[in-house]
Amino acid sequence: MLTRIQECYLSLTDFRNMRDRAKRYAYGRQWDDTVNVDGADMREADYIRAQGSVPLKNNLIRKLVRSVLGVFRNNYTFPDPAALGLDPDSDEEVTAYRRLTDLADANRLEEVFARTMEEFLISGMAIQRLTANITLPSLSGRSAAGLVRADYVSPDTFFFDSASRDFRGWDTTLIGEIHDVDFGTICSVFARSGEDVRRLAAIYSRPTAGGRYAGNNLCRVYEAWHLDTVPRYHIHDTERGTLCKMEADEFEALPAKQRKKLNATWFCDKVWRYSFLTPSGEVLAEGDSPFRDSGHPYVWRAYPFIDGEIHSFVDDVIDQQRFTNRLITLYDWALRSSAKGVLLFPQEAVPPGADINELVDEWSKFNGVILYRSKGTAQVPQQVSGGTAQSGITDLLNIQLKMFEDVSGVNSALQGRLESSNTSGTLYDSQMRQALVSLQDLLQTYNAFIRECLLKLLTLIRS
Repeated sequence: MLTRIQECYLSLTDFRNMRDRAKRYAYGRQWDDTVNVDGADMREADYIRAQGSVPLKNNLIRKLVRSVLGVFRNNYTFPDPAALGLDPDSDEEVTAYRRLTDLADANRLEEVFARTMEEFLISGMAIQRLTANITLPSLSGRSAAGLVRADYVSPDTFFFDSASRDFRGWDTTLIGEIHDVDFGTICSVFARSGEDVRRLAAIYSRPTAGGRYAGNNLCRVYEAWHLDTVPRYHIHDTERGTLCKMEADEFEALPAKQRKKLNATWFCDKVWRYSFLTPSGEVLAEGDSPFRDSGHPYVWRAYPFIDGEIHSFVDDVIDQQRFTNRLITLYDWALRSSAKGVLLFPQEAVPPGADINELVDEWSKFNGVILYRSKGTAQVPQQVSGGTAQSGITDLLNIQLKMFEDVSGVNSALQGRLESSNTSGTLYDSQMRQALVSLQDLLQTYNAFIRECLLKLLTLIRS
């Protein structure tokens, strides 16, 4: 099992690198990419400083993310019973819906969904773990109110079957996450006696176990859910008029006389089973899925997941952000390197007996003065100022900012600003609708994720 977990985790290495880079750009660390200069690797920021420049940035990505999050917050409403497939005329289902709304408040689901949406924009993946306080071990703690808990799961610790290609995740055969928790939590979840505590202490004290880390003193646990195939029988009890499933060994252990009274059909059934493992392979807990749907506790959505590929909203605009930063840095360098108010003062123009320092004070108290000897006739002092207006950098920057909006689909209207004071309300509404259309696929994909989370919560409520 550990080998399969490692294979699934390593198969997402490129995705995690993409997520880490997108996260750096979203939160302002935009000059941390590595470049090779004369055979030595260094950060772009260090290279720019070594050239005597300042690595400037204008974090447009963060503004885009906040704009889309604002759209989500403005449009978020808790689904009504019909949207979740519930019958509003059924007392049982109305009661389940009321419990669902109570659990949503207890788990602060609106805030959880908003932060998960931010993760979805940055990495292209949204994951939640939905569990109940039943027989299943949980390293996430217990819900303060109610029996059901909804937790955000970081894609950095998440893994799933590398062969999965279904957009809905229905073809996944292995899924889970890595928990790094303190030793006390390990004991509270898996120890049932003093002997268990001593056994766990021996496991996590091994240098080769890889379970305890210097500095943070945390212990690692692998939680893996795998789809297993088991032999079973479909049982039709004609005397009682019941249908059920029965384990093959349990049915075959029945007396022959009793088996003859039952219509039994052998088949292979698929069941989800869980395992909690240490880094050295010891099994801390295992068992069949305790949920009503016999499934795993994870709800996840990857975007767009074409051929298993994940591409995030932020990753799509990183190149535009990089070019914008380069233009800003270049513009700053051009301004700093151009002449600004330098005085060219011919030496023969200095009056006899005059002190050049006094002339400088008279001319200007802060601008530079260059003393030179001109050829030919005497020349009067002249002020020299070099401009950068014709460099073309400003035009390139304006073009790049416009391309930034085109690539992201988040135009000025969606960001809450008018392109000009003469923009009419009709044009503004049209621009707003156009921006929402370009984001519709992304938003609807996340809405499908929310609906699946709520349906999973309903299943847990009914368990």
